[in-house]
Amino acid sequence: MSPPPRRPVARATLPQLGPRIARSGLILTLAFATIAAGAGYWQVLRAGELVARPDNPAVIAAARTVPRGTILDRNGATLASNRLGANDEPYRIYADRSLSGVLGYASLAFGSAGLERAYEAQLVGLLDPDPVRDLLRKFQARGADPQDLTTTLSLDLQKVAVELLGADRGAVVAIDPRTGDVLALASTPTFDANAVADPATSRVAFLALQGDPALPLLPRATQGRYVPGSVFKIVTAIAALGSGSVQAGTTFAQQPQAEVDGLLVQGFRVRDGHHPVTGDRALDFMSATEVSCNAWYALAGLETGGATLADYARRLGFEAPLPFDLPTAASQVTGNRGGPDGGFADRVELANAAYGQAETLVTPLQMALVAATVANGGVLMQPRLVTQFRGSTGVRSVEPITLRRVMDGGTAGTIRDAMVQAVEGRLGRAFTSGAAVPGVSTAGKSGTAELGGSGEPHSWFIGFAPADRPTIAIAVIVEQGGRGGERAAPLAGRFLQAYFASIE
Repeated sequence: MSPPPRRPVARATLPQLGPRIARSGLILTLAFATIAAGAGYWQVLRAGELVARPDNPAVIAAARTVPRGTILDRNGATLASNRLGANDEPYRIYADRSLSGVLGYASLAFGSAGLERAYEAQLVGLLDPDPVRDLLRKFQARGADPQDLTTTLSLDLQKVAVELLGADRGAVVAIDPRTGDVLALASTPTFDANAVADPATSRVAFLALQGDPALPLLPRATQGRYVPGSVFKIVTAIAALGSGSVQAGTTFAQQPQAEVDGLLVQGFRVRDGHHPVTGDRALDFMSATEVSCNAWYALAGLETGGATLADYARRLGFEAPLPFDLPTAASQVTGNRGGPDGGFADRVELANAAYGQAETLVTPLQMALVAATVANGGVLMQPRLVTQFRGSTGVRSVEPITLRRVMDGGTAGTIRDAMVQAVEGRLGRAFTSGAAVPGVSTAGKSGTAELGGSGEPHSWFIGFAPADRPTIAIAVIVEQGGRGGERAAPLAGRFLQAYFASIE
């Protein structure tokens, strides 16, 4: 009897399983690798950035219990320190209310602002000054190591700036153009940060500040945006001369009569006060800057073109928040976006923007950087507020950063010479009265920013000194302070005198 026939074994599917298993394994391996790489990227490479965020729950929790590091000025003077309150909870005390616009406050009830917020993770010790130690700290059982911050600020100069502003609303920004160090960053009105930080008074004090129509919580130096008036002519000069569109000797035949009748641009007349002292003379760059001729600058802006003006403004930091320790509002040359000629709606807007009107808006910090760039031979330095972090485990220094060369040294020198004429020239002195520092060559430009309506214009001044070897650049704005030469220019002069007296 023959054996029963064998049934065929279904082997045909087995060879098909191998590639499927291999593909599935490869997909899973790639998925896990992607997850691991992402985790490594965020938990290792970007860990410090995440920890440093003020809204990090660990930072918020530490801020309630850990005594914060001390904040010092450039000379070692204490700007912010700690005091123990009820239940031994530490709270902040501040050296002077002139610092309120830059240091901000640290409050158990209302969080933090200003430099206290920007460097909260360092102040409460959740970041190590050494990046390697900071990378390893998550694997070690170490407590917080609060960092002391050494700033670029001068407490004495900060007090002087606020004192000179007095009851006016405005700002003073002073920068070392060689390094970007911010020597003073004053905004008025100030507020009592001690009252906000003290748990016994914080609620009443903070609610009162929120309801104050003078907006004392607004850091005007970095986030106030203003029509610049004639101080913006320095931006136009940088674009016009830097691009070669206009030369130092350029004159415009229609300029003298335009001072009388207005400059006709596409059916609109750009008005400018006539300068009797210049008569019917067609002005060049130097003389137009000295007497602050709107017609000449409007014509220079049209010759330069909107795209070029906008490009040079961006090189100076316009159209984006500035890279800085604190949040900054973006300055703008025009409120429009897109378009064939730098975003300007038409040639009328461009002509008005070229001398600082139209839809041009700037922050005081931005205009201080414009002056500092000219002072530094055309090189823009990144502004900075902190130079050193110091904890129990080490010290980290913050070095100056060069952002870019905006123009060549020759162009910067030509603009510098015109700014010296605007302060010290026979005709320029009338527009910048009080800005010159006795015994120190001073460069500058005043500005009167018309606001429309019946209100007084904003009063502006930007400048630097000594003109031949600048160590300080300054921007001053006094809200509705009148003509630039009446309020901002003499304020800047007194501030500069205080600065030079402090370094003798």
